[in-house]
Amino acid sequence: MNGLSSSEQALLERASAAPMLGQVQKWAAVNSGSRNLAGLAIIADLLAGAFSVLPGEIQLIAPKDVDSVSPTGHVELLRHGQHLLLSVRPSAGRRLLLTGHMDTVFPADHAFQTVRWADAETLNGPGVADMKGGLAVMLAALQALESSADFADVGYDVVINSDEELGSLSSAGLLRNAAQGKLAAFTYEPALPDGTLAGARAGSGNFSVIVTGRSAHAGRNPEEGRNALLAAADLALRLKAGSGAGLTCNPSRIDGGAPNNVVPDKAILRVNFRPRTAEAEQFAQQLINRSIADVSRDHDVTMAVHGGFGRPPKPIDDKAMNLFRLVRQCGSDLGLQIEWRDTGGVCDGNNIAACGVPVVDTMGVRGGSIHSDGEYLIVESLAERAQLSALTLLRIAQGKLQGRLA
Repeated sequence: MNGLSSSEQALLERASAAPMLGQVQKWAAVNSGSRNLAGLAIIADLLAGAFSVLPGEIQLIAPKDVDSVSPTGHVELLRHGQHLLLSVRPSAGRRLLLTGHMDTVFPADHAFQTVRWADAETLNGPGVADMKGGLAVMLAALQALESSADFADVGYDVVINSDEELGSLSSAGLLRNAAQGKLAAFTYEPALPDGTLAGARAGSGNFSVIVTGRSAHAGRNPEEGRNALLAAADLALRLKAGSGAGLTCNPSRIDGGAPNNVVPDKAILRVNFRPRTAEAEQFAQQLINRSIADVSRDHDVTMAVHGGFGRPPKPIDDKAMNLFRLVRQCGSDLGLQIEWRDTGGVCDGNNIAACGVPVVDTMGVRGGSIHSDGEYLIVESLAERAQLSALTLLRIAQGKLQGRLA
């Protein structure tokens, strides 16, 4: 390790000595799929107990109401789990934000439920990388920092939400409030297996378009019907054709239809957009509005749009670049090569950056095959990433974040 002081070396030893592996194994053994409210309640209690070693107040925050369009076209309220909020030294003049999520993409009835050793260096299990490993890294770094005098006048909030894999719709307000006035933020999504971080991110918008036509007999009087399924398919093709450079469109599903002898009068189109810039997001919204007007006219149907752009695009501005450079320098001092690259994936880092706060959102473990039963955690990265976080946060506390009054 290059040029580290004795106090920094002691901090790193404390961070790497935390019981992260055992925590990951314990937490990943609890199914906390985004819709498994019982499992989310269990993991929320486990995390509240684990993070209680830190000073400050821990709260379990009730989720905000979120509605969704059912396969039958009805708008229904969805239930979500509670979110964890820890606030430490809220009156401090310099404050940071650290975020993560407790939910996974694996429901309670999914076949992938077991944590096992893939080999001597690799742990396989639901959420081991995304992101129960990241939560263990976050806690280890903060616990080590609490023994440092340099960190004593820095405040921070920790937000661990229960709906990140669903788009954070029930926790968006909590994240937005927590981001206010923060000097910098870190989110503990997994890095790539080689340690590469996510840089700029595209935004994301999810839409459900409810199409209402008119039913009729498919043989006797089809001309009197208005085929909602056909209109939904036409809309999907127009939206896809209208996307291009800087904007991807993925029509993913059409619900609805009717028996073969009936002209269907109801269909729901599900579609996702990924804009690279704010201008591309505006273009996408115009494309949606224009296409819906044209298809409604051409097919003589009505359409109602539900949803919106929940994740703004996340460019790398000067403030974010300064934070990335600090992380890279800390990595270099630890003997790690830290690089980053742009991605089309989205996370809570998008929403934090939209609040004007620089964020590095892949400070978690090295791992891969996330969202599949091959998900894995490279175990040595627990200590490695805990040290990287601890050193970076310490240097922010020491005023070494360039371009900002740290």
